[in-house]
Amino acid sequence: MASTAHRRYAEIMRDVEELINEHIAHQKAGTSERSKLKLLVPSVGTFFTPLLLEEAFIYQDRKRFISSRRFVAPSFNDLRLTLNTAQIMSLVRSGPLQMITFDGDVTLYDDGESFTDDNPVIPRLLSLLSHDTKIGIVTAAGYTDAAKYYDRLHGLLDAVQASELNSQQKQGLIVLGGESNYLFKFSSSESSLLEFVPRNEWVLDEMKLWTEGNITELLDVAEGSLRESVNNMRLPATIMRKERAVGIIPQDGRKFTREQLEETVMVTQAILQASPVGKRLPFCAFNGGNDVFVDIGDKSWGVLSCQRFFGGIEGSKTLHVGDQFLSAGANDFKARLACTTAWIASPAETVQLLDELESLGKTEKERRGAWN
Repeated sequence: MASTAHRRYAEIMRDVEELINEHIAHQKAGTSERSKLKLLVPSVGTFFTPLLLEEAFIYQDRKRFISSRRFVAPSFNDLRLTLNTAQIMSLVRSGPLQMITFDGDVTLYDDGESFTDDNPVIPRLLSLLSHDTKIGIVTAAGYTDAAKYYDRLHGLLDAVQASELNSQQKQGLIVLGGESNYLFKFSSSESSLLEFVPRNEWVLDEMKLWTEGNITELLDVAEGSLRESVNNMRLPATIMRKERAVGIIPQDGRKFTREQLEETVMVTQAILQASPVGKRLPFCAFNGGNDVFVDIGDKSWGVLSCQRFFGGIEGSKTLHVGDQFLSAGANDFKARLACTTAWIASPAETVQLLDELESLGKTEKERRGAWN
């Protein structure tokens, strides 16, 4: 029974893989609207690489025994992890992977916590830097003060400072805050180990058109919508307005329900999308777990800015790792427009993903060596 299920699941994955390959061929020809996949899934986006789904399923089936289960069908998590593996395999085959960007909370450390020096992801990130892979932490936390980022990321920053990495490899670490608004690069000479990078050194040409007038107008509309949600649902919330963001945070350690957070996000998003300024300026309305914020720009702009800062890295050579990819109120979702992605559910899964990347990378090097 298990062998039959394994064969059938693998065949399904192979069929989907072929649909994706055909879509990519149409993509390259500029006729993606004619692909079979586009007809089946009209909302399908851009693929930066093929996805080795059949091989990835076989790999995950060995670990998760998916086809050996009699009563529990392949789950969402089974498919999510298989897609992650398929993406990693493709990146390794077409290598080298030039940059990985990460979300912060729930991806690198637990929600609301900080990057402590005992975090198991640290040696994995140091290994990436030692192989000249650039690392960008693209976070919703928006600060103009480097010391505040040091408070959140001190474990990683201290480890990079104390490492045997050369200066160029250390400078391969950057932090992009407020989704796409504040860039800091690693600097051994700064007390916070981060140096602020002026906007004119990294913003994209399109971002230079985001005028202060439009930014203020969008945040005003967003703030009005947030206040309306606070009043309508009697939320114990405080409005927080920043230079390029506005949001609600709970009062006195209160906890918002998931339904309240999602309602607030969806109402605010709908109002902004219907507004004239929302059509002129990109924004991101997202559920932060126990707060809701609206940022100017989004993570697609953040990842694109990281790519530009490091000299124009392509989306097919970039991987974004995050935990928020559901379309409603998820701020990692837009990163799919800029590069390949991996959807994780915890910092432990990030560690597993990076170990998988290293393991598959070694296997690929051995395979290439056997051919030479």
